[in-house]
Amino acid sequence: MTPTDVIAAPYGSWASPIDAADLANGGHPVEGGRYVGDEVWWAELRPTEGGRVAIRRLGLDDQPVDVLPAPWNARTRVHEYGGGAWTVTDAGRLVFSEFSDQRVYILEGLRPRALTPPTSSSVRYADLSIVGADVWAVRESHAPGGTITRDICAIPLDGSGEIRAIVGGSDFLAYPRPSPDGSKIAWIAWNHPQMPWDGTELRVADLVDGVAGPHRVLLGGTEESVLQPEWISGDELYVVSDRSGWWNIYRVGTDVAALCPVDADFGDALWQFGARWYEVLGNGKLLTVRTFGTDTLAVLDPETGDLRDIDVSGVTSIGLMQVRDDQLLIKSGGAKLATGLRELDLGTGALRDVRLSVDALPESAYLPEARTVVAHGYGREVHAFAYPPRNPRYRGQDGELPPYVAFVHGGPTAHIAPALNLVYAYFTSRGIGVVDVNYGGSTGYGREYRNRLRGQWGVVDVQDVITAVTGLAEQGLADPARLAIEGGSAGGWTVLAALTTSDVFACGASYYGVAELDGFVKETHDFESRYIDGLIGPLPESAALYAERAPLNNVDGLNCPVLLLQGLDDPIVPPSQAERFRDALVSKGIPHAYLAYEGESHGFRKQSTIISSRNAELSFYGQVLGFTPPGVPQLKLWTHEV
Repeated sequence: MTPTDVIAAPYGSWASPIDAADLANGGHPVEGGRYVGDEVWWAELRPTEGGRVAIRRLGLDDQPVDVLPAPWNARTRVHEYGGGAWTVTDAGRLVFSEFSDQRVYILEGLRPRALTPPTSSSVRYADLSIVGADVWAVRESHAPGGTITRDICAIPLDGSGEIRAIVGGSDFLAYPRPSPDGSKIAWIAWNHPQMPWDGTELRVADLVDGVAGPHRVLLGGTEESVLQPEWISGDELYVVSDRSGWWNIYRVGTDVAALCPVDADFGDALWQFGARWYEVLGNGKLLTVRTFGTDTLAVLDPETGDLRDIDVSGVTSIGLMQVRDDQLLIKSGGAKLATGLRELDLGTGALRDVRLSVDALPESAYLPEARTVVAHGYGREVHAFAYPPRNPRYRGQDGELPPYVAFVHGGPTAHIAPALNLVYAYFTSRGIGVVDVNYGGSTGYGREYRNRLRGQWGVVDVQDVITAVTGLAEQGLADPARLAIEGGSAGGWTVLAALTTSDVFACGASYYGVAELDGFVKETHDFESRYIDGLIGPLPESAALYAERAPLNNVDGLNCPVLLLQGLDDPIVPPSQAERFRDALVSKGIPHAYLAYEGESHGFRKQSTIISSRNAELSFYGQVLGFTPPGVPQLKLWTHEV
């Protein structure tokens, strides 16, 4: 196409080959990955199958086939975010936690057999690993009356049902690790109100008849986050700690020594079980992933502290899965590389796609290009990534600046890297820019950056998102009158807080966002029930601050349309949060829409929901920001009644 063939058209009205059905039909996020004999197995979310998690492998012609047949769903609800929902025995038999009843099963042929008794989902298992003749797991037990306890237990693989409690004694546990000779156990523990990125302890105990004796704390506390212990010998371990202000790798034995002190994070927020940031190689060296904005793969020599980077061209995010000889399985993606499971040959550097999270990508000219943004405001530095509008058939009209949507990640303790994201492309290919912000509180920039949000949730996050997006407007890259904001969960809180305390944004979309705090801390799940202590303050001392910060209590400051999207089965941010905010919008007569989806939890998984929600969001922006997106059903906005 020549420049004279390019059509000048209003931003937002460009025709795009990427529609909401492409996001749902072609997208199937891939997690995990491990070698099983000569095969590679992985977990895959299937939106076209009701959002179940399948365990799959490559079959004939390198096409994926199910190891775990439908309707079985390998997903655990421990902490509600799960992780470590499946493992494999030495004989190649799949062991998994089934979502519908939360029991642990072993797959025999095509028929799973239960290893744990029926409990009506009141007992859940995660972080599964094979230890001898048992499956070790973190067990979460919900008693009548709401009491929740957690321990590490052993489940016999022979199905005898005699489940053995190994160790408990704390509100939360993770990373159960037996010593090489089986005489000790190491694990990570923490208690309310700490979150695992605030403070954890590395605990070790002797095993007597398979049960832990009194434990010893080797590292950690309420102001030190310790992650991923791995035994070196019967007396020493490697572990990740942020005692220096950065998650670095330490050797712990008779003393504590940093292997290679650097200003980067060999760790991240432990939202899900099973995350790893280093692997011990056969030669004793460590394969590592560290982060400062983007991820870097490297080999660390624990004897010399030498850190040798491995060039993985185009990759900005790396999740370590498993090493076998010179082959490494990683979950990876980049600004121009779709996220998925890949195999890296450590000898040659060759990178092979095993299973990507999308079936096919549009022509590259329709995909956005990431630009690193470092903005300054309120006396601090803010990191973000911008994705300008991009479509080979269109350009904006003379004198027109594009609308932009600020994306706010959840957590709020989380992190985003430059990514080839079809959701971004869904907007940018239509002439709508995107800026994704690592606001204060995000991981990937050290503990000080993370701690900016302590006591300041609803303030620092809002200010930093405003800093990033107005910086684009000040540079003449975005239309200051057509700025929108969207986010989910904690990001939804930031959306609602920004709309009710500033006039920067013309509208906002909240996906299952927190709207007020009194009800939230009573109704949310146990893992996050004391999270707000650190983000705002403990109760009852901070009750007035809870009321002051809550977007629901600041609706009088809101004068722009709002889109609310909510799963009706959400145990983390219950529907009552969106419903209360909707009722406040109705009372004030503010244009809005509230879309509630049956069968959806925290994060939309179903094909129909993904299509409906993204089409609604695009139509909403068009109506408010003054453009007509072609081929998108019109969303009805309400002003006085639901």
